Parts: sequence; C-alpha cells; structure tokens
Amino acid sequence: MVIQSTLSTHTLSVMLPRAIQSEMVTVSVKKGDRLNIVADAWHMENDCHYEWQVHFAPGDADMPSVRARFAPDGKLTITVQRRVPGQTYGRGPMGTRF
Repeated sequence: MVIQSTLSTHTLSVMLPRAIQSEMVTVSVKKGDRLNIVADAWHMENDCHYEWQVHFAPGDADMPSVRARFAPDGKLTITVQRRVPGQTYGRGPMGTRF
C-alpha cells in the first residue's frame, strides 16, 4: 500500500492480484480516524489475503469523505480529504458532518 498526501488529500493505492475482484474488497471507517482495508480471495489458498490498517493523525482526515475505486486492472485507490486546520466540523442529521 502506497500512501501519498497533499495539503488537501490523502491517496492510498495498491495493485492487487487479478484473482481479487471488487466484491472481495472491504474498506471500513473505524473510530479514531482509522481505515481498515481487507482484500480476500476466499476461493484460493495462497497469496489470497491482504489487510491494512491506516491510522490518520487525530482530526487530520475527514472520514466521511472516504471514497474507494477499484479499476479493472486490479488497482485499488482510496481517497480521503484532509480537514482544513482550524475549521470546526459539526454533526448534522443522522450523524453526517457539515
């Protein structure tokens, strides 16, 4: 997994084996500004399970902005917007942030 950061965005990317399809990838947002990424080809016995836990600095990542794209060539790209320093974030209806 390669992580590149700019002033506005964190981009995580990894090239997965062709045996792993999009439905075999799970990206979960966790408490504490964490992402869990699991790619698992359950029908295989070798080179079939990949797992990452990414921890962002407290308040750095806008976790509701997480977006994942899975390309046909097996490249998984996850983008996370960074919060603007000093900007406050509230909670709107149903826990959404504004």
